Order: sequence, then C-alpha cells, then structure tokens
Amino acid sequence: MDSQVLVALGLSMLGGLSTSLGALFVVISQTPNLKMLGILQGFAAGLMLSISFFDLAHNAINSIGFLKGNLWFFAGVIFFALVSNFIPEPSITPISGAKGKKKDGDDRNKDIMKKHRRQVLFSGIITAVGISLHNFPEGMAVFLGSMKGLRVGLNLALAIALHNIPEGVAVALPVYFATQSKWQAFKLATLSGLAEPLGVIIVGYLFPSSLNPEILEGLLGAVGGVMAFLTLHEMLPLAFDYAGQKRAVKAVFFGMAFMSASLYFLERSLPADMSF
Repeated sequence: MDSQVLVALGLSMLGGLSTSLGALFVVISQTPNLKMLGILQGFAAGLMLSISFFDLAHNAINSIGFLKGNLWFFAGVIFFALVSNFIPEPSITPISGAKGKKKDGDDRNKDIMKKHRRQVLFSGIITAVGISLHNFPEGMAVFLGSMKGLRVGLNLALAIALHNIPEGVAVALPVYFATQSKWQAFKLATLSGLAEPLGVIIVGYLFPSSLNPEILEGLLGAVGGVMAFLTLHEMLPLAFDYAGQKRAVKAVFFGMAFMSASLYFLERSLPADMSF
C-alpha cells in the first residue's frame, strides 16, 4: 500500500475511532455530561473554522487565484449541503426509561417497554448508518489533506476526532438503552466511525499519488468548504444547545486560537519539504 495512503489511513483511524471514546461516555456514566460535550463541540468548531478559512481556503486562493479558489470552496459547501440534506445528522437526546403513569399490569408494561426498546434500537441503528455516511467524506478530506502534507492532514484529523466524540454518544446512547448491553453500544459506535478510514482507502485508489498541483489545491479548497459547512450547520447548533451560547462561543474562539498556535509552531518545527 502506498505510504501516502498509509499515513492518511492512520490519521483517519484517529478520527474514526474517537466515536469509541464517545461510546465510553455512555457505557461508563450512562448519562453523558452534555454541557461538557457542548464545550468540546464548540472547541472542535473553532479548530474546524480556523483550518477551513485560515489554512485550506487561504492557501487555495493564494495558489490558484481568488476566483478559482472561491469556486472550489463553494463547490465543497454545495457538496456537503446536499449530503446533509439527504442524510441529516441526528442530535444527542438523553433517553430515560419509558414508564407509564400508572401500572395497569406487569404484562402490559412489559409489552410497552419491549416495543419502546425496539423503536429506540432502530433509531440507534439509523443513527449509526447516518453517521457512517457522514464520516465517509470526512475520510476523503483527511486523505486530501495528507496529500498536501503531514501538518494539514494532522490538523484535519484532530478537529474531526473531536467532532466525532459526540457522534459516538449519539449512536451508543439509544443502543445501550434498547439492549442494556454495553458491548453492543460500544461496538456499533465504533463501527460507525470506521467509515472514515474506508473513505481513505477508496479515495486513495481513485486519485493518483501525483495530482496536478492546481487540482490538489482546488480539492483542498473544496475540503475547506466541506469543513466550514459542517461546522456552521451541525457543530455550532449542537454546541449552543448543550453548553449555552456564551460558553460555546468562548470555546469556539479558544479552539481557533489553539489551532492558530498549533499551525504556527508546526510550521516551524516541520521541515519545509515534509509531505507525502
């Protein structure tokens, strides 16, 4: 396997398997701290916005021109808008036990609970499928970033990994409630994240290892559009809902500052020709 694909595969595994970390929130505590998840989501949103505008879109505009750079950027926005329209990403809703107001009989209550558990399990499976389909283009983004260089791929993988933690919760929570099995909840959440490295493997063999530099910069600009849409459409609303507007906004700017600082130090610590 090409070394470039191997590096991207390792980075995407970091992002994909972070859904397992989200599942651990559920199997350990059963009731995840949504406020903390909201702050984490706001922090990840700041990372993503910084990467999208200050790195990917900025470099595309500088490399291929203002018009072409913007066309590629908004092509990425439109692409992921269509993905989100057909496959909306579910939110995390804590699930409590379904109990009737009055117990009319044990058998009736058991039937109601059994039916409710089946419905919730189906919801968890659909959530896992939806998140898997969302993770596939994220794997594509990590691969294209890795083609540009280690710094870009590493930054994208870090931001996506933080974003995927609440997704793991969204899968594991209903599955755990429905099956009462920590292993089943953890397993399904983990499997949903594996769509990300799968995206790397497929795209790694669709694209040649030596793309035209102008096309590569354009594709990275499109990745910036994908990341910007994902952030503004899905991550920020969740951060506002779970952590509150003030905390979420602070977390966003902290994430942007953190990513800007990491970009600065990575630029100086990595050799100029560090790419794959």
